[in-house]
Amino acid sequence: MPAQSGSSPLGIWQLLALAVLVVVAVAGSAYLARKHRNADAGLPDAVFWDGFAGLAVVAPAVILPSLAAPWAGLMLGLLAAGTGVAAYRWTPRLLRRQEVRRACRETVSANEAAAALHRRVLARWQRYELDPACLIDFPAMSDPRRPETAALIKAMKAAERLRDENDAGYGPAVRRLEQALAEAERAAGVDSDASLLS
Repeated sequence: MPAQSGSSPLGIWQLLALAVLVVVAVAGSAYLARKHRNADAGLPDAVFWDGFAGLAVVAPAVILPSLAAPWAGLMLGLLAAGTGVAAYRWTPRLLRRQEVRRACRETVSANEAAAALHRRVLARWQRYELDPACLIDFPAMSDPRRPETAALIKAMKAAERLRDENDAGYGPAVRRLEQALAEAERAAGVDSDASLLS
């Protein structure tokens, strides 16, 4: 059995270990309870079990040392209460930050797929600008006076503007561009099978 320091029944390292245990248990319970309360798919009683699990760890860590040294129990109890208040106030900010990071990852992933579609749509449109045969066969595709071609050019500019901004609107803008190209092709009399060729 390790030697106790001086007349105190609890050694400094034991007290420090209990303090760390109390802080981690209280902060973890508060975080999980807030997270489960905010989750749509969370279990209805998850908040109760988060609190119960935290209490099952914190109560013995505070009560047992107080039997040996009341000042230690008081100090650990105050530490638990302070940590609980701080964690309760701090957790929503952490959860918001996590939600922002998750949304950012989803946006990046969606924008990568949108960029691939954007390249395919632009390659399909470039045939009408660069291929002399297509230019002769479908002059309406290069005529900005036609409403469908004007809409195509506007959609192209809108998608291009959002391309490098990592914006959540990039994917919908590219889908609008694809739809505008299909409508311009239909208005110009492009065969739907021919429009699929790049």
